Amino acid sequence: MKKSSKAALLSGLLFPGIGHLFLKAYFRGYALLVTALVALSVIIRTAYQQAQLIVDQVLSGDVAMDSAAITQAVADSANTTDSLISNIAVFVLAICWLAGIIDSYRLGLRDA
Repeated sequence: MKKSSKAALLSGLLFPGIGHLFLKAYFRGYALLVTALVALSVIIRTAYQQAQLIVDQVLSGDVAMDSAAITQAVADSANTTDSLISNIAVFVLAICWLAGIIDSYRLGLRDA
C-alpha cells in the first residue's frame, strides 16, 4: 500500500492528525490532533450537560417519564446557546477530519 493511501486511511479511520504523525509531519499532526480533541471534548461536555439537565427535570417531575415528553425536552434543549457552541465544535471537528485526510494524502504523495 502506498504511503499516501496509508496516511489518508489513518487520518480518516482513526483520528485527524494520525496520518501526519505517520508521515513525520509532527507540527501539522499535533495541531490537527489537539484541535480535533478540543472540539470533541466540547461536543461531549455539551451533550453531557444537556442530558444531565433533562435527567434532573425528569427526576424533579417537571418532565413526565414517557418517551414523548423526554423527546420534547431534548428538542427544547437543542435551541440553547450551548447547542450553537456544540454545532460549531462539530463543524470544526469535521473540517479537521477532512483536512487531515486530504493533507496527509497530499503529503504522502509528495514524499513518495
